[in-house]
Parts: sequence; C-alpha cells; structure tokens
Amino acid sequence: MKLSTKGRYAVMAMVDIAAHTEGKPIALADVAERQEISLSYLEQLFGKLRRGGLVKSVRGPGGGYLLARGVANTRIADIILSVDESIKTTRCTPGSPTGCTSNKSRCLTHDLWEELGNHIFLYLNSVSLADVIDDRVLGSSGVQHRLGEDANLAAAQQA
Repeated sequence: MKLSTKGRYAVMAMVDIAAHTEGKPIALADVAERQEISLSYLEQLFGKLRRGGLVKSVRGPGGGYLLARGVANTRIADIILSVDESIKTTRCTPGSPTGCTSNKSRCLTHDLWEELGNHIFLYLNSVSLADVIDDRVLGSSGVQHRLGEDANLAAAQQA
C-alpha cells in the first residue's frame, strides 16, 4: 500500500492544526507555510475534512479551522478516509465476492494482502492526533532518528 500525498498531507495539516490551535481558529495559509504544502491543495482537502466532520470552519477576521472532535477523539484513519484515500492493499474491489484475476478468482496471496490492509487500518484507527503530538507513536524509527540527533549534538559540542 502506498499512501498518496492526499492522505499524508491531510494528516500533516491536521497534526499542525492540533499542535497550534490553542482554542483559536488556524488559517490554512499558516498551515501551508509551516508544512510546505500548496494552499490551494489544502483548501481542497479541508473541504473534504469539513464534510467528514473532522474540522469546523470559522469565517471572517481571525477565521480559519478548528478541530471538530478534539485531539484525543480524532483518529488518523478517519482523516485518511475523509479525504477519499483508500486503505487497501489488494487489487480487488473491497467487499467484492469476485477476485481481480482474469477468471474473476482471487489470487493466491489475496488473504495475505487483505489482512495486511486490515492491520494497517486497525493501527491507524488506534492512533489519535493526541498520540502523534505527544510522541506516543515512536517505534524503532523514532529511536534511530533520536540517536542520530544525539550523535550530531555530541559531535557539535566536541568541536
């Protein structure tokens, strides 16, 4: 499964809003600048996020977007699904009784990929914006990243 920019950018923008909101609406222009995402692209994504009930828009001076559910109640899976991103790893149409091969049967590895997609969804559905902001999703990649930062800091202090 490859998550497109649509899903990644929507999650990045929602985390940005969650991290900067302090109860006040956040202008998409500010999010676009901080995250280096096109403003027009963010406007399209936030239309979908608003229709999905994940954000509320505030018009006028000082307007922008607020989270509709709060950081603890906004799941990463909900964000991805709200922008019409699919969380699937098979070629088959989800829920279809037929497969994607020329004779409409399922390939030998169908169940493997189907279960992988289910695990990805369950993981993304278990992670909230609060988890991301509070660094509660760091696995070994985070440890490696932090070790690299610590090594760079130590080298700079010795120089």
